Amino acid sequence: MATDIRSSELKSPVDVAEYLFSRLHQVGVRGVHGVPGDYNLVALDYIPKNGLYWVGNCNELNAGYAADGYARIKGISAVITTFGVGELSLLNAIAGGYSEYVPIVHIVGTPSTISQKDGMLLHHTLGNGNFEVFAEMSKNISCAMAKLNDPHEAATLIDHAIRECWVQSRPVYITLPTDMVQKKVEGERLKTPLDLSFRANEEEREDYVVDVVLKYLHEAKNPVILVDACAIRHRVLNEVHELIEKSGLPTFVAPMGKGAINETLPNYGGVYAGNGSNAGVAERVEGADLVLSIGAIKSDFNTTGFTYRVSQLKTIDFHSDHMRVRYSEYPGVRMQGVLKKVTANMGKLNNVQPGPSHDNTIAKEDQGMSNNETISHGWLWPRVGQWLQPDDIVITETGTANFGIWETKFPKGVTALSQVLWGSIGWSVGSCQGAALAAKETGNRRTILFVGDGSFELTAQEISTMIRNDLKPIIFVICNNGYTIERYIHGMDANYNDIQEWKYRDLISVFGGDSRKAKTYQVKTKQEAEDLFQNKEFGSAAYLQLVELYMLKEDAPKALRLTAQASAENNAKE
Repeated sequence: MATDIRSSELKSPVDVAEYLFSRLHQVGVRGVHGVPGDYNLVALDYIPKNGLYWVGNCNELNAGYAADGYARIKGISAVITTFGVGELSLLNAIAGGYSEYVPIVHIVGTPSTISQKDGMLLHHTLGNGNFEVFAEMSKNISCAMAKLNDPHEAATLIDHAIRECWVQSRPVYITLPTDMVQKKVEGERLKTPLDLSFRANEEEREDYVVDVVLKYLHEAKNPVILVDACAIRHRVLNEVHELIEKSGLPTFVAPMGKGAINETLPNYGGVYAGNGSNAGVAERVEGADLVLSIGAIKSDFNTTGFTYRVSQLKTIDFHSDHMRVRYSEYPGVRMQGVLKKVTANMGKLNNVQPGPSHDNTIAKEDQGMSNNETISHGWLWPRVGQWLQPDDIVITETGTANFGIWETKFPKGVTALSQVLWGSIGWSVGSCQGAALAAKETGNRRTILFVGDGSFELTAQEISTMIRNDLKPIIFVICNNGYTIERYIHGMDANYNDIQEWKYRDLISVFGGDSRKAKTYQVKTKQEAEDLFQNKEFGSAAYLQLVELYMLKEDAPKALRLTAQASAENNAKE
């Protein structure tokens, strides 16, 4: 049972909920996602009082996906659910955030500490008096937990959880019992911002690793740089950009690293993913005698089914909590400090060999533009690259879009969102809502979603949330009659990979959209798509826009076909 701190003991008493939301505001959160429930309602009243606003989602899973997308743009996010039924609906999204290093603060309104102590038979429980069971479920997908059961320690627990969320770039779990919302804590603490800095490396160890890296870098005849997702998640992009630009080394990205670097740089060479790499890339990366691998995640879908062929003897790995030079590991040495010193001390490199160039040229066999020419993946993704603008946000769904975007060279400043590792279909629609909201808060960057029809049908309700919050993403629904990636893994013509075709454009009006604030389109040929890409009003993103983009069921990007084949073979192993 919670015990009060006497107000006379506090210099500046504030309510626990006020303290929590004030801290979230201080780290950059503005929009708060979630679904109301009776155990969180009083807490929700504090949101507008602390410079935040309530977004409101159609269900908790969508709220989690939206918080994921918001965090990838703003750096951190918050989502609120109610005890039991609400928080469990969110867990798939939180697991995805944990898997992919996304910093989400998950706040759960729970029954009062008195009810929990007495084991009361309350709604939203399992009926056995166990109020810890749901927290235990979240334990392994949260990097920190804060159970605010006592005002004496609530502020400390809140500060610790939010800091760990930021520094580890993973979700945290905070419970807020109904009788703790208005308990008083010390508000003076709010005058001191949270320390969100990363722990500095031990200087002697760091300098030793830097010397070793520089030794191998200068000895190499044709080194390259390979950037992956953890460079983005662990906030080292400034250091990475400095290294790339100063060294001039040929630089490549893994699929999960798309958007990590400026792809207009002359030394950018394309996507490396083993057999699914852009043309000429695999030969260059695998032929290098040294690979500076920054933030690698060598998962199956990120390597075209583990076809990554770079020897550890030729690799220096930069990670958030260790360095690995060939087979020598240096635990506890963070990449951030090492990257800074390597760049500062490397001098002029005399071993820079040119790499392949990658552009948005459409292959000759895909250039046909007759009136009835069907839209193909070979044509679409380079054409998308020609249409994109600097600083766009591009979200791609697990499936054809995730693999197709590998063939798109981005303008400067494009941020790419995908969920290659966790791969929960439907994620991208919720993520698009969160990303578009973050974009609205930070300057109205264009937010563009490519999602397959099957995935779209899982989370289409978030179109409603976009309309409610006056968001203006451009949504391409790829209409190809179902689950293409599953077809290529198993069951090309099986009915379980088919879906009911919807009138997707009608959903705008179904969800209450105003035709003056939303536009819909249908394109079935290359010429129709080309006309749309050249439409300046469409490209201005002045409205919420939804495009039905039709493609053949059997068409798929090469990288998807190769990855699906490898996945099928791996699934069949005995």
